[in-house]
Amino acid sequence: MNQDTKVLLNDGHRMPIIALGVWQSQEDTKKAVLDALKAGYRHIDTAFVYDNERAVGEAIRESGIPRNEIFVTTKLWNDDIRSYKIREALKTSLDNLGLDYVDLYLIHWPAEGYVEAYLEMEKLQKEGLIRSIGVSNFRKSHLENLLSQVHIIPSINQIETNPQMVDEETIQFCKENKIVVEAWSPLGSGACLSIPAIQILANKYHKSLAQVILRWLLQKGIVVLPKSIHENRIIENMNIFDFELTHEEMNLMNQLNQHKRTGPDPDCFNF
Repeated sequence: MNQDTKVLLNDGHRMPIIALGVWQSQEDTKKAVLDALKAGYRHIDTAFVYDNERAVGEAIRESGIPRNEIFVTTKLWNDDIRSYKIREALKTSLDNLGLDYVDLYLIHWPAEGYVEAYLEMEKLQKEGLIRSIGVSNFRKSHLENLLSQVHIIPSINQIETNPQMVDEETIQFCKENKIVVEAWSPLGSGACLSIPAIQILANKYHKSLAQVILRWLLQKGIVVLPKSIHENRIIENMNIFDFELTHEEMNLMNQLNQHKRTGPDPDCFNF
């Protein structure tokens, strides 16, 4: 990816705007990452709880691509937040990945103790073990609480975002505070791939529904991390830079929002 396909974070680092997500990729993780890197992806998004950090690290090493060209994200799990094992958790993830640092470390969910965890992550960033720090699944209320107590504004907030689930209040708050929004489940776990209005746009542009959705998100200024283990889909999800939705089409897509989550509610989760 070139500079045009990267976003400038509030800490000065640049992050590719399309990532391969590897949640539930399981034994297919290594091949999926290798296929993605071959196709031009330079951003891989994993997490300790996905239990595939080792496979991600193996693929990165086998790809032959220099480490500094690949942006790696992983996440701090809730148990480690609650027990304040932030440093130990990061060390474990680095060992799993076989890396000296991660490009982005996220608090996975706003579990109890997230402010204290973030303050420790600030220290780890200063030590060079993390390039950028951020959060995941934080709503506006969580962010307001966090920002009132920490020293460094998160560079990223990774939240569920797709045509049927758009938390505009949180997205707007992030924009106002120069926090980049990153969409997990951008296709709504497949639920958005049968919406007639999107099919019409797909037909017009000779694209798949997934490509139209990913394009819509990018035009909204949101980073996307579609997950796939199929090489043809991995390649397809990258091929979204040769068309552009009109202002009217963007509004049409925006009107599909039903605040319908496919994942847990950040205000009410029990794990």
